[in-house]
Amino acid sequence: MQYNMRVIEIKNQDQARKELGKVNCDIAGAAIMANKAVYKTIKVENVLSKASLILKQTFLSKGGEASVSRGAADFSDQYTDVLLSGSLKHFKQCIPQLKVQPWGLKKLAEELEAVIAADEKFPQRTYELGAHTLSITPEKTLVMGILNFTPDSFSDGGRFNNLDAALKHAEQMIKDGADIIDIGAESTRPYGSEKISDEEELDRLMPVLEKVLTISSVPISIDTYKASVARAALKAGAHMINDIWGLQFNPEMAAIVAEYDVPVIIMHNQEGTAYQRDIMSHILDFLRHSIDIGKAAGINADKIIVDPGIGFGKKPSDNLVVMARLDELTSLGCPILLGTSRKKFIGEILDVPPTDRVEGTGATVALGITKGANIVRVHDVKAIARIARMTDAMINAKYQ
Repeated sequence: MQYNMRVIEIKNQDQARKELGKVNCDIAGAAIMANKAVYKTIKVENVLSKASLILKQTFLSKGGEASVSRGAADFSDQYTDVLLSGSLKHFKQCIPQLKVQPWGLKKLAEELEAVIAADEKFPQRTYELGAHTLSITPEKTLVMGILNFTPDSFSDGGRFNNLDAALKHAEQMIKDGADIIDIGAESTRPYGSEKISDEEELDRLMPVLEKVLTISSVPISIDTYKASVARAALKAGAHMINDIWGLQFNPEMAAIVAEYDVPVIIMHNQEGTAYQRDIMSHILDFLRHSIDIGKAAGINADKIIVDPGIGFGKKPSDNLVVMARLDELTSLGCPILLGTSRKKFIGEILDVPPTDRVEGTGATVALGITKGANIVRVHDVKAIARIARMTDAMINAKYQ
């Protein structure tokens, strides 16, 4: 007899209940088993060694697993990273016990609870942006079309650096399926871009923004890291801010976003490409700091969207690692924007110029969506919108 076995990946309780229903498990049994069917491995960094031993013993006592550094046991390491593994049942049994323990374990338990909740439930959002409603749902990946109003854009060489061309391009992107238009008036490519003053950026941006707002049937995002530019654009009617420095370049940016109560995209960035530790650890730490800055300034947590910053402060090999591990960002509990369009690392792998990178971009978009990306920022809207729609259909079919 053949048993027709296969490994099934179960990521959350909803999926677990559906699989349990397929084997005709009764409703009461499914409710009990759902927690047991979802298995998670969570890395916790910088735990006091004496706290890590309590953490480890708590997990072992519930049937889970916990791994610490060799030096944690004899306290030769003051701090250790911890790898926790177990079913949701194990985690849920451990968290209440950890909340009454000393040495930072109460805060650790609260963060563990938040990470599990973020990973378990997709961060759905609905934004009322003037006359527009923008919904982020697991059924549809949003497509952000790029409108570069710059003479030195790496991807389109200033093709849309006049008002008529910019308006026609915006209209075409909307027709091709763009859900958002992102306008940039300063080239922010990480190599060879020329920085301009706030005044020059505003002189470029405002005429095109004012015109695009009159013709656009979708929300308008502004790609800027300058607080004065953000304020002027939002005052004129822009709907979102896309900050490549994640609220960390200009201390006034977060307050302006909070004042206008708009969604903000916070991107990871850094000078140079050197990393002293695991790159995803670094990115998550940076983005958590940006989130804290935003919250402290009064930005509603639901208005924050994160971006790993593909191509910024990263070597080509780093970009590939981030793509392969993009799903680690879901632990932040924020929607994820992915901006890989025509990036240099695609050109280096395929040996093609920026205008011939649509297939490479499509591959990154399809993979990114499977790993949790909710918005993709692209130049080639028509092709990528189709790829996104097809990828969404396949992913959603998995959970039927």
